[in-house]
Amino acid sequence: MTEYILLTFALVSFFGILSQWLSWFIKLPSIIFLLLFGIVVGPVLGLFDPDALMGELLFPFVSMGVAIILFEGGLTLRFHEIKGLTRPLYMLLTLGLVLTWILVAVSTHLLIGLSWELSILFGALMTVTGPTVIKPLLKTVRPHADIANILHWEGVILDVAGAILIVLVYKTITLQHSGAMIPLSLASIIATGIISGASGAFLLAFLLRHYLLPNFLHHVFTLTLVLVIFTLSNAIAHESGLLAVTLMGMVLANMKNVSTDDILFFKESLSLLFLSVLFIILSARLDLFALFDIGWPALGLLGIILFVVRPLSVMLSTLFSDLTLRARIFLSWIAPRGIIAAAVSALFAIRLEEFGYTEARLLVPLTFMVIMGTILLQGLSARSFAQWLGLREAEPTGMLILGANRVSREIGKSLKQQGFAVKLADTDWENISTARMEGFDTYYGRVVSDHADRNMELSGIGKLLAISPHATLNALASTRFKSEFGSENIYYLQNTEGKKLEKSKASHSRIVGRQLFTEDVTFSKLSSLLHGQGEIKTTTLSEEFNLETYIQAHNSKVIPLYLLDKDGNLYFFTTDHELKPKNGWKITSLIYEDKERE
Repeated sequence: MTEYILLTFALVSFFGILSQWLSWFIKLPSIIFLLLFGIVVGPVLGLFDPDALMGELLFPFVSMGVAIILFEGGLTLRFHEIKGLTRPLYMLLTLGLVLTWILVAVSTHLLIGLSWELSILFGALMTVTGPTVIKPLLKTVRPHADIANILHWEGVILDVAGAILIVLVYKTITLQHSGAMIPLSLASIIATGIISGASGAFLLAFLLRHYLLPNFLHHVFTLTLVLVIFTLSNAIAHESGLLAVTLMGMVLANMKNVSTDDILFFKESLSLLFLSVLFIILSARLDLFALFDIGWPALGLLGIILFVVRPLSVMLSTLFSDLTLRARIFLSWIAPRGIIAAAVSALFAIRLEEFGYTEARLLVPLTFMVIMGTILLQGLSARSFAQWLGLREAEPTGMLILGANRVSREIGKSLKQQGFAVKLADTDWENISTARMEGFDTYYGRVVSDHADRNMELSGIGKLLAISPHATLNALASTRFKSEFGSENIYYLQNTEGKKLEKSKASHSRIVGRQLFTEDVTFSKLSSLLHGQGEIKTTTLSEEFNLETYIQAHNSKVIPLYLLDKDGNLYFFTTDHELKPKNGWKITSLIYEDKERE
């Protein structure tokens, strides 16, 4: 039996991570695959019964998972990062939330026949959009920046605010059966959550600021403290734990002189695992027959949520705003639900059944129906819909240049003059400072790092130019960005160290991508020429003045860098492909003939 339990958990974890990999590989939301795996091994094949396997530990496990996910959600809510709390966003977070809550509650009561208490709870569940679904969706769709900003922060903030609303609604329902004074009890829950969460945040901040925790204990202690705060808060005031850990994350994220980046990365990884496992477990518990029994009213409710509630809340919330009608229409279509709605509905449904609400068993299948409907319909159509509305950003043509040295800056200047976005990244502060003074967008740090993955903005960037003098770093960066840009958009400049690596058998250090210019052009050569009398110039080719004539005119003292065709498309000279420019194309080269000869 023990071996069977271990094997089951191992397979669930494996399928969870496999779903995340498939999401990355196929560019679809991971929840699609998580739901598929859970439903197949659960209600379809009957191979996995979480209730029988985990028994009384199931819901403590789910509660713990939700607590960690909500803490991580609070930890990402850094108020200074919200790029202007625009009026449309503010209205969506207030008026939009209330409208969604009320309209879904009324529709659920009228169509499904649930009691008003359960309908109001279901309405609260539907106010939470899923940032774990929104983020990958935005990467795939690439809508205009103002739309992406609204959707991103709506998901992040409602994930926290909606969870708090759900807890308060649930407690209001259960308090009716305990004889307690509802306002006083709710105030007690809120006060306990605030005090517990703030205490945990200040305790952790104190330990971090005064270096009373060694680095190797940061992650483990934080996890332990989150679970302790969650448990203690619940012990003092039942169901205040979720509020406490959410506020703990929010307070910690917005404290000064407290670095939470490492903790956030650890929590993101842990939350990813919990999210994957939780979704498979919860979807394996799904009662498909209960959903079938509801029949057409369930599909009618889904239709109202998709085509009435969301459009109405968005249109009213964005009334008189600067958003175009097309942008408002697109926002009206995008509101996928995620793990918080699924987990909390499962967590509270069984407890409500204990209070005599037999219809509470319908909360989970209804919630999963909305999750599947919004993800499948909205997620799969969002890209085409944005394209049809003309709201997609153009294919990214900007350059991420690894290195802010003289060679990188000079090539970057010429690219900027041609209208391309350029971002320089380097670990050398002097290089970065010089680049910033020259007007470049920069990133200070290693591009192959957790910090870069979380903080380096790559909007509009579609190519990598690895022009660092360090071949190993070039190799790591080319491998890191291969999946994001594609190997055909990875370019690197050879150097002496790189030639040694190519001759070695250390295949892990070899650079992925296309070698720039020609075999004899190295970083050292370009650096030497640019520090001498070399200069980068652009010339328009013609039928009479073609590439061959151009090179002859400069006595072969020229290194062609790239071409621009009449439509503005960019083509770098590389060792793997011979370019044949046409009449009217522009060529940019490093010319190093003596200026006296010019």
